[in-house]
Amino acid sequence: PTMSQPCPCGSAQDYSLCCGRYLDSDLPAPTAEALMRSRYTAFVLGREAYLLATWHPDFRPAELNLASEAQTKWLGLDVRHHEDLDPTRAIVEFVARYKIGGRAHRLHETSRFVRIGEHWHYTDGDLHQR
Repeated sequence: PTMSQPCPCGSAQDYSLCCGRYLDSDLPAPTAEALMRSRYTAFVLGREAYLLATWHPDFRPAELNLASEAQTKWLGLDVRHHEDLDPTRAIVEFVARYKIGGRAHRLHETSRFVRIGEHWHYTDGDLHQR
């Protein structure tokens, strides 16, 4: 997106004032929710380097290969709940909607995040079944 387009994370803010601040600079996301939103935006934009950099090293895959996967069209994000468990741990529950080959899907997850210094990192999450 351009600087003045709406952010893909659904915040209703311009990309440059929302996730673009983190994706396009070294500025760390200030909360686990902001990191989760920026990671969703990174999936929408195919920004693998950002996704890998914000994944906790103990949980990070060696690579993602987003380009080689089936074409995923991300449709929207709904953050259901964000909770700081303590100053270095947080959870974010969300639903991400997407289509692959014209078929609609939902990813409903409660993600876990840890803070190392000034940087939040995604560790893993629990999927919710419908």
